[in-house]
Amino acid sequence: MTFADKLTKLRKQKDWSQEELAEKMNVTRQSVSKWEGGQSIPDIEKIIELSKLFDVSTDYLLKDEVEYFETEDEKGKPKKVSMEEAKKFLDIKGASAAWIAFGAFLCMLSPILLVIIGVMSESGMYGMSDNSAIFGVIVLLIFVAVAVVIFLSNAAKVNQFEFIEKEVFELDYNAERMVKNKKEDYRDRYNKNNIIGTCICILSAIPILIGAFFDKNDLFMVTMLCITIVTVGIGVMFFVKSGVIWGSFEKLLQEGDYTKSKKKFKPVFESVSNIYWLLVTAIYLTYSFVTNNWGKSWIIWVVFGVLYPVFSSILGMTQKDEE
Repeated sequence: MTFADKLTKLRKQKDWSQEELAEKMNVTRQSVSKWEGGQSIPDIEKIIELSKLFDVSTDYLLKDEVEYFETEDEKGKPKKVSMEEAKKFLDIKGASAAWIAFGAFLCMLSPILLVIIGVMSESGMYGMSDNSAIFGVIVLLIFVAVAVVIFLSNAAKVNQFEFIEKEVFELDYNAERMVKNKKEDYRDRYNKNNIIGTCICILSAIPILIGAFFDKNDLFMVTMLCITIVTVGIGVMFFVKSGVIWGSFEKLLQEGDYTKSKKKFKPVFESVSNIYWLLVTAIYLTYSFVTNNWGKSWIIWVVFGVLYPVFSSILGMTQKDEE
């Protein structure tokens, strides 16, 4: 492997562009391009800088027959996360937090039209029939589909950092200090967002109480219920946005739900959780198609959603027993 090939490989392993490498080496991008294109070779001072930057020997860079290989001591060591990687991870998670919160909000809103149409079709208002529920289902699927696109697109941005959530790693000392400082700086905002979210969720009960007090008709009561759902969705957005950012700190520091012991248990938890939600989906669809009661079957998601934290707690206790 030539010097040009080795330099290109090392740069890509760091996920740096030619411009970023040029900045670190205090040269122009054209110089880096010529190095990687085999048109020129840097002087010995730059070779030494490159060897320090990529933590390889100068022999590896200069001699075509010398290849990099892991020593026996290095093979068993966990992956190291540098300052640059930690900053990039936090930047991506910070930018995606609001989008993920919005996706969760869309999921909360998705059944509203279906619920309203269901009530209207039962009373025959505005010529609504049982078949009209299909429009509510279509809107529900569109909202969920948009939310899924948001979730997947943001997840794709951090695919390169998947090991941070699933594997045990070592965080660079300076990076660890940086993450801890950022976490402390964000603590007040995190607490405020949780307080605001909690207050909004508590106040969301007011529309339901108003609906029960006046008790005019089913449509009025369902309208109040929908206002409650929207209000809860707003509260959830505060929880999700701050939770994503706070979680990014805990993932890097391997704290909270991302300790080394919990990472070992995570694959089992994810598998069981996937089975849980697949069963819920099967129950929902089976009940809805058999009874054709799409206007009320959405309550299945609410019931199993409330039961999920209990399910998670039981799995957590199982993990502690195994430890």
